Amino acid sequence: MTLDDLLTTTAVGPATPVPPHLRDRLAAAAADGGLLDVAYRTVDSPIGTLLLAATDEGLLRVAFDCEGHDLVLAALAGRVSPRILRAPVRLDTAARQLDEYFARRRQAFDLPLDLRLASPFRRTVVRQLASIPYGGTASYTLVAAAVGHPAAVRAVGTACATNPVPVVLPCHRVVRSDGTIGRYLGGTAAKQALLALEGTPA
Repeated sequence: MTLDDLLTTTAVGPATPVPPHLRDRLAAAAADGGLLDVAYRTVDSPIGTLLLAATDEGLLRVAFDCEGHDLVLAALAGRVSPRILRAPVRLDTAARQLDEYFARRRQAFDLPLDLRLASPFRRTVVRQLASIPYGGTASYTLVAAAVGHPAAVRAVGTACATNPVPVVLPCHRVVRSDGTIGRYLGGTAAKQALLALEGTPA
């Protein structure tokens, strides 16, 4: 059970929802008391509502609607910590930078990242994605070569498909060698929309 679960249930059933201002105060108190390990919030975007989650180390997860936000939070509770709470203020900077990106006022993100959800190899791959310029693309083959494993094209594809912080680390800029866009965790339409936003033919 997460901290958020405790706010919305009682021993006998659903509780009255906690007002946002009280929830914010609780989140601040939990953080001050060292009881908040994962903060989260949602943001609206042209590609749907995005779930953002972060630890003290940095942005941990960006999740699409199609992943099921409740399922993502449950997975974070299991893999990171059950001490998860909606704490929008903790993610204000990430939300602002995403807003700027979708408004075409930002081409790169400047956020601390917590990539613990990725294996060492996948971490290397997703960090490499930041070197693909805004408005450009790279093939899975080129990314594999760039990380020093030219034969690991399929593994690079898996790393992109499991990128914990899509959009921020732009796996949408990785395409197939034949120029087709390939699959995307947020769906093909989302990948096409992101490439179009950046002025990249898709």
